[in-house]
Amino acid sequence: MASLRAIGASSPSLSSSSSSSALSKSICQRGAGSLVSALCVLSPVALQLPREGLRQANLLDSLAKSPNKQSSKLAYLANTSRTIPKVTSAVVDNGLFTQTTPDTRRVVPEVRDPSVTVVKVVYVVLEAQYQSSISAAVRNINKTSRVLNVEVVGYLLEELRDKGNYEMFKNDVSDANIFIGSLIFVEELAQKVKVAVEAERSRLDAVLVFPSMPEVMRLNKLGSFDMSQLGGSKKSSLLKLAKKNGQGPGFEENMLKLVRTLPKLLKYLPMERAQDARRYVMSLQFWLGGSSHNLENFLKMIAGSYVPALHGARMDFKDPVVYFDVGIWHPMAPRMFDDVKEYLNWYDTRRDTNDKLKNANAPIVGLICQRSHIVTGDDGHYVAVIMELEARGAKVVPIFSGGLDFSSPVQRFFCDPVSKKPLVHTVVSLTGFALVGGPARQDHPRAIEALNKISVPYLVALPLVFQTTEEWLDSSLGLHPIQVALQVALPELDGGLEPIIFAGRDSRTGKSHALHKRVEQLCTRAIKWAELKRKTKAEKKLAITVFSFPPDKGNVGTAAYLNVFSSIFSVIKELKKDGYSVEGLPDSTEALIEDIIHDKEAKFNSPNLNIAYKMSLREYERLTPYSKFLEENWGKPPGTLNTDGQSLQVYGKVYGNIFIGVQPTFGYEGDPMRLLFAKSASPHHGFAAYYTFVEKIFGADALLHFGTHGSLEFMPGKQVGLSDICYPDSLIGNIPNVYYYAANNPSEATIAKRRSYANTISYLTPPAENAGLYKGLKQLSELISSYQTLKDTGRGDQIVGSIISTARQCNLDKDVDLPDENSQYTAEEKDQIVGRIYGKIMEIEARLLPCGLHVIGEPPTAMEAVATLVNIAALDRSDDGTYGFPSILAESVCRNIEDIYENNNKGILEDVQLLREINDTCRAAITAFVEETTNSRGQVVNVIEKLGSLFAIPKKTPWVSVIQKTKFQNASREKMRTLFEFLSVCLKQIVANYEVSSLKDALEGCYVEPGPGGDPIRNPKVLPTGRNIHALDPQSIPTIAAMQSAKVVVERLLERQRAENHGTFPETIALVLWGTDNIKTYGESLAQVLWMIGVEPKADALGRVNKVEPVSLEVLGRPRIDVVVNCSGVFRDLFINQMNLLDRAIKMVAEFDEPADMNFVRKHALEQAASLGVTVREAATRIFSNASGSYSSNINLAVENSSWEKEQQLQEMYLKRKSFAFNSDAPGGGMRERREVFELALATADATFQNLDSSEISLTDVSHYFDSDPTKLVQSLRQDKKRPNSYIADTTTANAQVRTLSETVRLDARTKILNPKWYEGMLRSGYEGVREIEKRLTNTMGWSATSGQVDNWVYEEANATYIEDEAMQKRLLDTNPNSFRKLVQTFLEANGRGYWETSEENLQRLRQLYAEVEDRIEGIDKS
Repeated sequence: MASLRAIGASSPSLSSSSSSSALSKSICQRGAGSLVSALCVLSPVALQLPREGLRQANLLDSLAKSPNKQSSKLAYLANTSRTIPKVTSAVVDNGLFTQTTPDTRRVVPEVRDPSVTVVKVVYVVLEAQYQSSISAAVRNINKTSRVLNVEVVGYLLEELRDKGNYEMFKNDVSDANIFIGSLIFVEELAQKVKVAVEAERSRLDAVLVFPSMPEVMRLNKLGSFDMSQLGGSKKSSLLKLAKKNGQGPGFEENMLKLVRTLPKLLKYLPMERAQDARRYVMSLQFWLGGSSHNLENFLKMIAGSYVPALHGARMDFKDPVVYFDVGIWHPMAPRMFDDVKEYLNWYDTRRDTNDKLKNANAPIVGLICQRSHIVTGDDGHYVAVIMELEARGAKVVPIFSGGLDFSSPVQRFFCDPVSKKPLVHTVVSLTGFALVGGPARQDHPRAIEALNKISVPYLVALPLVFQTTEEWLDSSLGLHPIQVALQVALPELDGGLEPIIFAGRDSRTGKSHALHKRVEQLCTRAIKWAELKRKTKAEKKLAITVFSFPPDKGNVGTAAYLNVFSSIFSVIKELKKDGYSVEGLPDSTEALIEDIIHDKEAKFNSPNLNIAYKMSLREYERLTPYSKFLEENWGKPPGTLNTDGQSLQVYGKVYGNIFIGVQPTFGYEGDPMRLLFAKSASPHHGFAAYYTFVEKIFGADALLHFGTHGSLEFMPGKQVGLSDICYPDSLIGNIPNVYYYAANNPSEATIAKRRSYANTISYLTPPAENAGLYKGLKQLSELISSYQTLKDTGRGDQIVGSIISTARQCNLDKDVDLPDENSQYTAEEKDQIVGRIYGKIMEIEARLLPCGLHVIGEPPTAMEAVATLVNIAALDRSDDGTYGFPSILAESVCRNIEDIYENNNKGILEDVQLLREINDTCRAAITAFVEETTNSRGQVVNVIEKLGSLFAIPKKTPWVSVIQKTKFQNASREKMRTLFEFLSVCLKQIVANYEVSSLKDALEGCYVEPGPGGDPIRNPKVLPTGRNIHALDPQSIPTIAAMQSAKVVVERLLERQRAENHGTFPETIALVLWGTDNIKTYGESLAQVLWMIGVEPKADALGRVNKVEPVSLEVLGRPRIDVVVNCSGVFRDLFINQMNLLDRAIKMVAEFDEPADMNFVRKHALEQAASLGVTVREAATRIFSNASGSYSSNINLAVENSSWEKEQQLQEMYLKRKSFAFNSDAPGGGMRERREVFELALATADATFQNLDSSEISLTDVSHYFDSDPTKLVQSLRQDKKRPNSYIADTTTANAQVRTLSETVRLDARTKILNPKWYEGMLRSGYEGVREIEKRLTNTMGWSATSGQVDNWVYEEANATYIEDEAMQKRLLDTNPNSFRKLVQTFLEANGRGYWETSEENLQRLRQLYAEVEDRIEGIDKS
């Protein structure tokens, strides 16, 4: 910008806060050497260089199409565009995300004059932002200077992944004079830079590295100034000062002021070292300034001072032009502003605005921009957003910062300086980064505090950084994984929404350009969010969407752990009370269900759901511009789904300004051929019509998806960073999307957040309760108690016989090796037998299960809080210095809890009983603790007041009173106090109730505070619910703790496998990686894979896990186990960086020169390489998933809809849909089908393996687990046709277990589908509860289909529980006849497929019952 220097620059300020003054004083007193320490302070916190952005190279057409956009800006851009040099892009198909080459950034003098010194400069930057400014600066030097010519070549950091580029880089550095680096924060690439530059460092005339990783910063060399000791001193007063002040909101601004002040101070120090330090700080000022003028003077200063050939030559340069550190910028303004009142005064007096902007009630959108984009003239994409918003009638306040801490500018410029109330209605960050911090460090609590103060929706859009526009459009993955980690995942931790890509990058110029359709959508959605702030509640229209999956009337209102209709009824009543316009709402939940599905709880005489709207084909095609694209999969509209043949039908009901609609299903669930497709089909016409109705006919101001989860976010398209042709993007359109999501499912919530732009609000899962004992199991427990009392009397043998007999009747003989009940045993043998059985029934009794279904906004009862707290208290939390309650009690009797767990697992009676006593004492003590806060109705109330007094008053605390009555009376009071203080915080969070209030906040255009998702027992910070769910930084896993846990599980798995296979190790294990599991456990299952192959993760200096190191065979003490890793589609989307890590690790191990019998990865890779005629590295492909944009193997859909005939069909689905491989050598290629390698790898598997990590979800609770089980498939692929062993690791409690799959299925059956405590809890939830019962039976049959590991007695007992009991039959039928019909059908299907052998009497009863239910549902009266 030619005029920017004059209008935007500010005079260097000498004023400074106390922290910057102290730094200045310290440097003056201690000498210039202290500057290194000062830069240690500045680098990671304040001077993380602003994101080098992307400039709009082709904005002209956008401006020309918009008559409201200013002609002066158009003329300016037209003039500058003619000066852009035409460089042919060098693009190579190297399989990487970034396929450009540095030749586009190479500038050489046009004429070589022997009398003019040529200085070669090589630079490496994270992004291409500086390309234009540096190139312009170099060309001007070459044109005007008589003593200096510059040859320059620049590399984008990502380009160094390419071997050819890296060799070119090393060659360029080998004859360079000056090296410049900035924002080198990708560790594996930082190492490459370090190696190349370090080799030439002593020869180079100058090395300047601006904020980057420490190992790269140490390369700095400027005369006598260097940073080789960076971070080496632990005593620096400056580092202490940074630690002291680094958290303050003004710290970064003070550091920026210091950078301006230091050169003036150092100028008067005589030492040469001080002058070198001064030049380094000035270099940083030049670099931050970013304009071609600043960079030209920067190069002149460095060349003239440090290139020997130029010593003595006159090299005039000007001081850096310094701009406001923070301020407000507008492309039409005459200057930058550092006062919001001045800016608004200018804005309100503009003559170039349209009438909409002059309206006092116009929405105001706050924009967050990077100063570096503005000062380098790379502001075209910002201009496009500003103009689009203004053309649509929204005012803008675009703020900027010279650093990356926007918390202060946001509060300073987005609030009225007098009233302190927010000025803006929505905030859109255009930086892509977290609000506070850059690629190195973030401060999410400070960001949340700032965003809470303005309390408006916070959208974080992003420009492409590592890809050109063409590369992004062509990529099935979408956004580059590193950008996903830095600019999608991290802003989500601040509560950021809607990661819409609004700008691309030109491969020739490096400049960014607005992606006009994406800019339009971003701006429209921002304004829609702003309208929620401005509209009255009575005006707003809300569309509530429920799900029906699998498609059946008995499944309308499907959502994990949620009583959907009771919750909707409760929420609508709250909204009506709050002023929303609600008309005709029924008086009860039951009546609401009747309205939606047209009859009471899916009862009789109504084959269809209620039809809210019939959409004509002409209307559909006019309002749904993408409908033509659906015809490839579904033919011309209306198709066969959600239609009467003439129109498209939208199911649901309108209640004034509230619409409750039923989301159509995928549509291909019942089609065996479509289920075999490797890639998922597009949405069908009925699905598209539903969302068209919601947005364009009903006119919803907001959409509320109710519960976990629907189909929208799983429609085909890019994984992250959608384009306008991705179906989730097309379907959601411009409606603000609020989504109730289960708190324990952050992975799929994150998919909804990224692919459907959802503000995900967490809801509580039903509180965990112990399964307890019933029927024969309860009798068995009583017999064991009798034995312990009478074992030394003459009745001991008789009781042991009864125990064995009863255990056999309870089908425990598959879990415990039961001897003949009539034999004689020694006292020790009797104890062993009883101990093993006791341990098994304790395992069943203590098993955690969710009780019933949650209703939005209903706090838990006291007893529900007890169950949750008991399980929270069971875990050691060493990071917090909190010991688990069982550990404390065990210690009091001089025992180690791990030893007790181990002996319990072995069935040692004494320790089985001791563990029982520990568990009972824990529960009693915590119950006493909770009762202090319980009212007469059993609700937990007044937590803060009562617990505050409890800890303050010097009296015997309730838990101590309980402990003193037991053998654990010597338990540490201090440890218990610490534990119960922690539990008091947890209790406050458990009973906090923000689920409805946060929904109201979202609908009123307010900021919803973010919170982590996961298992509330493992991580109580998941509570309270009602927050905007986020996952975690994907580069932070696996953690050290996760690795330690993983080692325990892997060794137990291998021990179990060896015990069952004559002492031999498994050569290959086929396993599954789930997204949610790895979020909850911080990467435990990911770490298991690494430990199986014998490597360990290594974090870089910033704590990011991007590399692994091998463990020697000597240390490992066993062979390296080969793996076949099936990544869920969600894991693929969230953790592609970890897929890259795993693939690199496996291929590294395959190339080790180790004996084949000690390295099964190498053994199999060599065999498969020979078979396929490929390299060992290629043959070692082991990381598989779905094709990009597709999810699951579809086995679950086939089983749920009975749309399969033979098991071979299911196996073919698995092979077709899960055989897409990730290749770390060509990550930009996305998921490529590699079925042949997949089959060969699976054929070597000796075991299959999955993880269970939380109490809410077990094998039969969801269909995902059997959907990813390859047990029978592996058997069919193995040459010997031997079925592999199948194992499940259960880490839901402190006592981690590795069980066989069949053991786990039996445990699931005993604790849930056969357990009165569980099914009565479900039946209390009515309509949805019956569906949950049916779902468990269907999922059990799914395991029969994929693994054959379900015992016949499980079906027999289930039939006795639900079918033979006529009273139970009636309850199920009356409550949800459609789900009951499916239950009966599943029993018959299990028998027909050979999974259940039963009597003809049972089968006849089922057939007759099915016919009767069918007739009643169809309305046929045979009376």
